Amino acid sequence: MKQTEFKNVDPPMWVAWNQAKASIRVRFLRMLITSLGVALGIAFFCSMQVLSSTPTHGGMQSQAQMQWLTGTSLVMCLVGVTNSMLMSVTERYREIGTIKCLGASDSFIVKVFFLEALLLGALGSLGGSLIGSLLIALVMSATTGSPGLVPIVHAIVVGTLVGILMTVLAAIAPAVQAAKMPAAAALRVDV
Repeated sequence: MKQTEFKNVDPPMWVAWNQAKASIRVRFLRMLITSLGVALGIAFFCSMQVLSSTPTHGGMQSQAQMQWLTGTSLVMCLVGVTNSMLMSVTERYREIGTIKCLGASDSFIVKVFFLEALLLGALGSLGGSLIGSLLIALVMSATTGSPGLVPIVHAIVVGTLVGILMTVLAAIAPAVQAAKMPAAAALRVDV
């Protein structure tokens, strides 16, 4: 009798997509807070982009300070998203173990967490870039004159892309941790 080896088979991508959406629905309030954190960081980033696109009266020191504040806000968003994703992994030990026992591979687990981060990042980044760019444009038009449409659109596009990239980068460590988890050990864990 020939012994065959068990092989993990990934479900289709739509299964991973539905799994990510279901996870966001179950943990909606925490994911909403995480998405709002991303939105605020990206709003600040976009407002600084629009502000720096217009001629300023400040010197080199104020430009360096703006870059420092923008970078710090983005790092804080990165830490918040990573923390939220790590909490999601911890809460889902049994779910991850069950999925792995049913035959899902490590790459499927990584896909689910990346899709979840992509959804959070897209929603938070788009909202934040719209809010930040449009609010600073309103303030500038009331005080110094309109910044123009090109800097606003540029800030919205760049802000959305930066936010999505930031949330996907923040999901790397949690996704790898979830994928490396042995299935039997995950089923024994009480959270």
